[in-house]
Amino acid sequence: MITTHNLGFPRIGANRELKKAQESYWRGDLTKAELLEEGRRLRERHWQLQKESGLHLIPTGDFAWYDQVLNHSLMLGAVPERFSEADPDDIDTLFRMARGRAPTGEPAAACEMTKWFDTNYHYIVPELHKDQKFQLSNAAILDETAEAIEQGLRVKPVLIGPLSWLWLGKVKGESFDRLELLDSVVEVYGSVLAKLAEMNVEWVQIDEPILVQDLPQEWNQAFESVYNRLQSCNVKILLASYFGGLNGTTTTVVNLPVDGLHIDLVRDPEQLPALLDRLPAYKVLSAGVVNGRNVWRSDLKQILQQLKEAEERLGDRLWVAPSCSLLHVPVDLENETELDDELKSWLAFARQKCKEISVIGQVLTGGHQAQDPAVLKLISESEEAVSVRQKSQRVHNTLVEQRVTALKDDKDIDHRHSPYAVRANLQHEKLNQPEFPTTTIGSFPQTREIRQKRLEFRKGELDEQSYIDAMQEEIRSTIKRQESLGLDVLVHGEAERNDMVEYFGEQLEGFAFTANGWVQSYGSRCVKPPIIIGDVSRPEPMTISWSRYAQAQTSQPVKGMLTGPVTILCWSFPRDDVSREESCLQLALALRDEVVDLEKAGIGIIQIDEPAIREGLPLRKADWPAYLEWAVKSFRIAASGVKDETQIHTHMCYSEFNDIIEYIAAMDADVITIETSRSDMELLDAFEEFEYPNEIGPGVYDIHSPNVPSIEWIQQLMTKAAEKIPKQRLWVNPDCGLKTRDWPEVEAALKNMVEAAKGLRASA
Repeated sequence: MITTHNLGFPRIGANRELKKAQESYWRGDLTKAELLEEGRRLRERHWQLQKESGLHLIPTGDFAWYDQVLNHSLMLGAVPERFSEADPDDIDTLFRMARGRAPTGEPAAACEMTKWFDTNYHYIVPELHKDQKFQLSNAAILDETAEAIEQGLRVKPVLIGPLSWLWLGKVKGESFDRLELLDSVVEVYGSVLAKLAEMNVEWVQIDEPILVQDLPQEWNQAFESVYNRLQSCNVKILLASYFGGLNGTTTTVVNLPVDGLHIDLVRDPEQLPALLDRLPAYKVLSAGVVNGRNVWRSDLKQILQQLKEAEERLGDRLWVAPSCSLLHVPVDLENETELDDELKSWLAFARQKCKEISVIGQVLTGGHQAQDPAVLKLISESEEAVSVRQKSQRVHNTLVEQRVTALKDDKDIDHRHSPYAVRANLQHEKLNQPEFPTTTIGSFPQTREIRQKRLEFRKGELDEQSYIDAMQEEIRSTIKRQESLGLDVLVHGEAERNDMVEYFGEQLEGFAFTANGWVQSYGSRCVKPPIIIGDVSRPEPMTISWSRYAQAQTSQPVKGMLTGPVTILCWSFPRDDVSREESCLQLALALRDEVVDLEKAGIGIIQIDEPAIREGLPLRKADWPAYLEWAVKSFRIAASGVKDETQIHTHMCYSEFNDIIEYIAAMDADVITIETSRSDMELLDAFEEFEYPNEIGPGVYDIHSPNVPSIEWIQQLMTKAAEKIPKQRLWVNPDCGLKTRDWPEVEAALKNMVEAAKGLRASA
């Protein structure tokens, strides 16, 4: 029998039950006991959904109140000293580490947050110190596994591997080699595995996604010693890699003392033959053939053909799974009410993907299972959906494809008229900004009233003019608040926007949208990524009327706000029938039209946000140049249709820039704003060493925490920044948009930010 299993299931709930419970608890509307009970109900529901789909092994330990990496930090007792009085087993400790505050305990600076490999999911970065010791301090994975066993489920607990956890951590204080901590970390993992064995758990999945990256030799060598130690724990280990292929590490990995390997055959199908040739006779091979990161229905016929040789050679040592955890896709397609039947037939969410995995396993197993009418029906529907989509006019637009082709002959379309030094003089003369000019990243609090008006308009309960009047009133109010605070460059606040990607996708041809296609970005933050179903174009202006109205309310400059082509691509579910480059160039041309129209409307500063450009990097450095070439080209196409006097800003958050700083410079934005508040200005080192030539706004206000930064804190950060970057090229701003915050804390923080900037000018 072919074993089917899942690497992880979305934890937020089909209707964002986890988000709602978390935020209710933070507000004081839910008790801790009620919150914990909601988590238990969600876990039980998700386990049952997977069991009903026909999967043989159900994952445990994939649930998290905020982030799975943070779970492991607590499991290891890796709690920073500023939370030293905290109990690692208390959920409030978890929340204070993640967001700086919880209903109990003293507020403290939140831990750093960054992107999980090349996804739009964020994790809380472990803080590592020299001579740090670890011990089993939080038993959530044991408790949750016990819950599942009590329900009669055949479980497969999931752990992030010790080497991946260490690799994702950041050294604090005295510099040292992180591998010095490995023995202590592995000792805790051994304890966890031993306790799982006592619970009669047979298989444990240990995720080591760093195996698909370029690792130093000493890290590659460490895998053998780690898994030699863990093999004595009386459980079978399935070592899982994903988000890419093993490539140069194949020989090392197949010889590790583990009982099975999981590989991602969606990202790298070419690695299968080598693994079939080298896999020892006792090992299981888990084939990740259903895409865990996209929403397209699987081509079951193609997958069955792909696995034919593997099934013949391995028999029941072949397992079937998604490519990675299903954390990255929505929960259930059956919840969708806004998709037409044809489009719906092209898609599969987490629940449907579990069923696809089960069907693949049944067909490969053969016998009466393969002839089950429900199985045959699903295979037939898959074939029809693939065929219809390939031929659909919803997918192909000849005019768009011709416009992209014409880019090859236009050598100037991705260049500004003059170099930055010339543009800067013209822009400074026109804008007449003080030193340390202050601004925000774009969005302001999305109040309950704003969201209610958008909902009423979407449902047809509010007519268009009444909706416009309501949004304009919000814009007027936001402009007045900013003027009162003393900000130098204003924004309209984005009250009309539901999400920085979804908003644009709704106005572009080639996109589709879900009603409940929520995925977790971090903590309680959920997004509803658009689906790129075909060639992309802009049928009409998207932001002009709102920006023009905002500028008419003030004599100060108001930034036009756009999301960049790379970010729209990365934060959408992309097509799988064309290259990412092709879709990105289409988006760039559509946004170029919008940028030009904003300038014509009198908007002198235009921000094109590209927070995703770093996360879009391939995980192997050899693949970086090709990606960065078309990513930078796409940004420049979008930005380069305006006059020299028009100032182009961009924003990037939670990005490590050191390795790609030359490409960031090549984007040639006049001003770049970045996250530096949680990293204590460390990210500016790359800009200093490279001698980045343009202007920079290092974020001094951590908007992901409810804590209000003091004037002294902001001035301290900006003083550090001025040691690295000439003060004439520094801006003062938050590290991201303010839509998730409340007005009282926003106004308090921005007031301090403006006062800090004034103090810096006075002392200059």
